[in-house]
Amino acid sequence: MLRLATKAVTPARHLTRTPRLLSRTFSSHIETQAKGIRRRGSRYEDESLRGVSHIIDRLAFKSTSKRTGDQMVEALENLGGNIQCASARESVMYQSASFNSTVPTTLALLAETIRDPLITEEEVQQQLEVADYEITELWAKPEMILPELVNIAAYKNNTLGNPLLCPRERLGEINRGVLQKYRNTFYRPERMVVAFAGVAHQDAVRLTEQYFGDMKREKPVLFGHGSETTLSEEELPSLPSLSPSSTTSTFSTNPSRTSSPPPPSSSSTSKPGGVLSHIPFLKHLSTSSSHSASVKPLDVSLLHPSTLNLHRPSHYTGGYLSLPPIPPPANPTHPSLSHIHIAFEALPISSPDIYALATLQTLLGGGGSFSAGGPGKGMYSRLYTNVLNQHGWVESCVAFNLSYTDSGIFGISASCVPSRITAMVEVICRELHALTTDSRFSALEPAEVNRAKNQLRSALLMNLESRMVELEDLGRQVQVHGRKVGVREMCARIDALTADDLRRVAKDVFGGHVYNKGNGTGKPTVVVQEGLMEGTRLHPIKWEQIQEQISMWKLGRR
Repeated sequence: MLRLATKAVTPARHLTRTPRLLSRTFSSHIETQAKGIRRRGSRYEDESLRGVSHIIDRLAFKSTSKRTGDQMVEALENLGGNIQCASARESVMYQSASFNSTVPTTLALLAETIRDPLITEEEVQQQLEVADYEITELWAKPEMILPELVNIAAYKNNTLGNPLLCPRERLGEINRGVLQKYRNTFYRPERMVVAFAGVAHQDAVRLTEQYFGDMKREKPVLFGHGSETTLSEEELPSLPSLSPSSTTSTFSTNPSRTSSPPPPSSSSTSKPGGVLSHIPFLKHLSTSSSHSASVKPLDVSLLHPSTLNLHRPSHYTGGYLSLPPIPPPANPTHPSLSHIHIAFEALPISSPDIYALATLQTLLGGGGSFSAGGPGKGMYSRLYTNVLNQHGWVESCVAFNLSYTDSGIFGISASCVPSRITAMVEVICRELHALTTDSRFSALEPAEVNRAKNQLRSALLMNLESRMVELEDLGRQVQVHGRKVGVREMCARIDALTADDLRRVAKDVFGGHVYNKGNGTGKPTVVVQEGLMEGTRLHPIKWEQIQEQISMWKLGRR
């Protein structure tokens, strides 16, 4: 089925068999964007397909049935512009930015890599090795690994808790058969949206019919849940009554962007143990490559589509993860830091209160203690005013909001000197609780609410000046809402917000009273990684201490 939508035409048109199509026409004749968005990603993977979304996006723009990998690279270089593939938890996007005159050729190349990839054993082997290296590098970056663990802890053992990157122990299990099974399951027209920006709508229809019009809807597969990897209760205890992130494979006319990363160095540090051995994303993880990825022979039994329940709602569980401490930095001038994320289940992207939640995030704001672009940025946000400007031991403190189709996570992430991690927990809880009060000095003031609304509206309009951002927004909105929500409508909803609206949403989220389709527990999600200080022995923070602070500030469902 093909759904047509333009800026000037509100009613949707339907054509048979092909994906949904959206276009946005501009007066410019210089640049055009095209994008294919598929309803797939790590949340839809069962045990047999765990981690395949990551490898699939790494295999984009390689050899196809019509050309070799080198010929594909040459064709992309001749086009100019930028073409990339990015996988996230709920979608995989193939997108391009090119000159208007090259739109047909660009879409032809996108169609080739989407529909007719060869996926050779050599290509699979190479990308498995790259994935192995990526996982190794990620472990050395707490700012990247902790947000991933927030999802794993928040949605324990289901859907949005599935790892975004391929688990290392799965690398040896992935081969052409597994990849083809993934493609047979997800690469279907009814799960695809094609979006254009800068192309006349009639041209967009013609091109989509030309390159995707012969795709046929398959019979639906049986629903099943598959098996899951679980965390033991000792490692992830129950609690009393968190880019989207994504991985990206990019091609541009800059050769440095297409080269594979260098192999990891031979130096190594201690391997994470304990809870990490039970986390699919981090199993057997270390800062050195302990083994080489290998490809198993093709198993023809894997070519049949997977039996997945693509409509299974995400169930928010809440959870607690404490990672092994970070060794003191080798360079004594670098600070030793502890990191903590505290979050609660929030609203899905389709909720009418999502604008209030986004305004709350802007109002909290935050950032780092050092401002690279000069002083003054965000100086009136609460986390700057009440946290960074008041506590010199805080390195960074930022509010985050992750919105998905049927759930979300809202919280605060912070980094501080290791000796003040307990105080950091209290500060975070205090700032979250302050958003729910309607009296005393911490109550929301009309002036700061209006300031946050203006900042949010300004950021929205500025981001939509980018064609790539508008294109992604166009495709995702049709996936979620079934229509394009105009910028005037979004700004009107932001303008209509009051302090009472923000306070009501804050009470629901931080009180654990968000009730999404998955019937979440309302419990908090906490992820901690403490740092070690040279010559100082510190007692690690205990889960009971964190629970006590959360309970004292009346956060979470009780």
